Amino acid sequence: MTEYQLPKFKFKKPKLPKCRFKLPKFRKNKTTFILVLAIFLSSIFGFLAGAISGSMFYSEVKGYLSNFSLLEKIVEKETVIEKEYVPQTTQEEATIRAVNKNSPAIVSIVITQYVEQYYFTPFEETPLQKRIEKKEVGGGSGFIISEDGMILTNKHVVSRDDVEYTVLTIEGKSFPAKVLARDPVQDLAILKIEKERIVDQNGQLSLTSFPVVQLGDSEKLQIGQTVIAIGNALGEFQNTVSVGVISGLGRTITASGGGIIETLEDVIQTDAAINRGNSGGPLLNLKGEVIGINTAMSLEGENIGFAIPINKAKKAIEQVKTLGKIVYPFLGVRYVIITDQIQKDNNLPVKYGAWVVKGTYGESAIFPGSAAEKAGLKEGDIILEFNGEKITIDNSLAKILLKYNPGDKIVLKVLREGQERIFSITLDERSE
Repeated sequence: MTEYQLPKFKFKKPKLPKCRFKLPKFRKNKTTFILVLAIFLSSIFGFLAGAISGSMFYSEVKGYLSNFSLLEKIVEKETVIEKEYVPQTTQEEATIRAVNKNSPAIVSIVITQYVEQYYFTPFEETPLQKRIEKKEVGGGSGFIISEDGMILTNKHVVSRDDVEYTVLTIEGKSFPAKVLARDPVQDLAILKIEKERIVDQNGQLSLTSFPVVQLGDSEKLQIGQTVIAIGNALGEFQNTVSVGVISGLGRTITASGGGIIETLEDVIQTDAAINRGNSGGPLLNLKGEVIGINTAMSLEGENIGFAIPINKAKKAIEQVKTLGKIVYPFLGVRYVIITDQIQKDNNLPVKYGAWVVKGTYGESAIFPGSAAEKAGLKEGDIILEFNGEKITIDNSLAKILLKYNPGDKIVLKVLREGQERIFSITLDERSE
């Protein structure tokens, strides 16, 4: 036998003992015979039942193992899902798409200024020394509306002329910005940044186009509709996203910021968080369209923010592109909209219209040299209709004026000393 050969074994088949069991003869005792037969038959049937139940148990075990295998596959699949997150709802998917789509076009606006800083140096001949340093003094948000670098933001964000404005993109690039126009009526302004110059390997110069947002239609908004606010929260957290709903439409508020106090009419109310620094950022719908410009928040309530409808900005954008400035028609009157309470307190003859009165600090009710003065309007007049439109709390004079342009000829129905009079007026121009 070689070392690689296994030894041979001979197996002898064991001899089994013969079964010598024989049924007893029960010829004389029939009762005993029947009892033994019953036991024998029950044993046989018990064996068959056990075999059947064993088969069923096997099937159940097999099924359980099969289910366990399926469970393993499910767990394995869930593990894959956790590695690359898959949104669970249609709304969640739409929100993520809208944010990803618009983030490259949403910018932070940094405001800097050269300021005097004094330092105490005890070991110098002059202990108190002065240095001029560039310091960040404010900030806000905005979004790019044209490929050549036009940016829409709030007027109160860029209200100063003695500072510098820098635009930061989500990619970390910075661009010096200049103010093209400030809206004289609404809290809107337009900045401009220049395209980035790129030189390729062949020395060819090219200008890159900026990503832009898509403007939606704010006339189609509904209360309860989901909206997304994006902006530079607190001037520190760039492109912060918050989600909420439209809480109200057509609101009128008095807002202050950047040294400006003004009344904003027909604005959007939302519970999406709008924090300091979010001013000028976009309010998006789930299609990823800009439907508002975030402009103010309530200091008294929680989750009460306001945005200017984007349709109010469209005209201003087109004017800057064509005229280089934002202009409005100007009538030249100071007024208050008559309500039931104002009518009752002042014993006025009507419960609607624009009552021509002096300003809060005694300013003249009629602007000198304005269209209103030229037409002969006076303090105390009540303007009832503007070109056939009734002036009410929901359809204010300012709201109607936005539909017209400087140079348009209009007709006013005025109540003076209980008599209705008609005035024909050519509107003046109001710009910054």
